[in-house]
Amino acid sequence: MNSIKLLPGDYYVTRKNETIMTVLGSCISACIYDPAKNVGGMNHFMLPEGEGSSLIDEGARYGSFAMENTINEIIKVGGVKSNLLVKVFGGARIIEGAGSVGMRNIEFVENYLKLEKIKLVSSCVGDIYPLKVKFYPVTGKVLVKKLESLQKSSVSQREQVYSKQLKGKNIEGDIELF
Repeated sequence: MNSIKLLPGDYYVTRKNETIMTVLGSCISACIYDPAKNVGGMNHFMLPEGEGSSLIDEGARYGSFAMENTINEIIKVGGVKSNLLVKVFGGARIIEGAGSVGMRNIEFVENYLKLEKIKLVSSCVGDIYPLKVKFYPVTGKVLVKKLESLQKSSVSQREQVYSKQLKGKNIEGDIELF
């Protein structure tokens, strides 16, 4: 069985019998699927929404972009929005001094699903441990493993590095206004 690994900012949708995997700290992954049409997808976002006034956001690192793209792609390949079910994971409190990024991510995804009238069927959010998530999008099955001690600090370090890269990145790109 083919296995796809998601990093922060990624999303993937499929009708094939394959798995989608990721490791989460304060980030969120939404496993979204249509059980009637055997299609599903997963995203991995780091922040609920863009900070600042830039019109150009850098991909699915933001929750709104990740959710919209994942849902739209599922619909594009045959899923029906009213059939969609969602399982949400992550939002851990693993980075010291990072404020409430995990909680903001949790609040964002829960509010988004309510607003869009998409059913949340299960979640594992807000813990102190990072999670390894393995999603079977055709069936909706999810396997979750809590990562402890050494793995926790490793995930925390990767999230801090990624967060610093995002802050220093010019998200406007090479656009010249005239």
